[in-house]
Amino acid sequence: MISYALACEKGHGFDAWFRNALAFDEQKAKGVLTCPVCGSGAVDKTLMAPAVARKDETVSLSAGHPDRARHIEMLRKLREAVTSKADYVGDRFAEEARRIHFEEAEARGIYGEASRDEVASLLEDGIEFVPLPSLPDEHN
Repeated sequence: MISYALACEKGHGFDAWFRNALAFDEQKAKGVLTCPVCGSGAVDKTLMAPAVARKDETVSLSAGHPDRARHIEMLRKLREAVTSKADYVGDRFAEEARRIHFEEAEARGIYGEASRDEVASLLEDGIEFVPLPSLPDEHN
């Protein structure tokens, strides 16, 4: 998976995850990338600093970040938009995603949980999905 800093033609910045670099190009060419703030389809990569993570690091919005509350609220709205329009399949996510991909089940939005091995297997099979953001208050 790769994360890109993106921005729309109106200057709204946001991050998005892709299976690989080619996946961004394919989605852009298909016109499926849209700004989560205004819905614009004119989205491009922006300059970003490389992320170098250590094994003991976790990704978080630091308490002192000036835009922390706004970012958390945007993530909350994103999660609510996805979960309100998708079926919760629990720990059967990988199985159901595979069934949908191979047209053995109705094409629809789903969300749930998957193990690291299941995630790796879905990626190897070319099945596209996007992890839902984890919010700080979910771990209290």
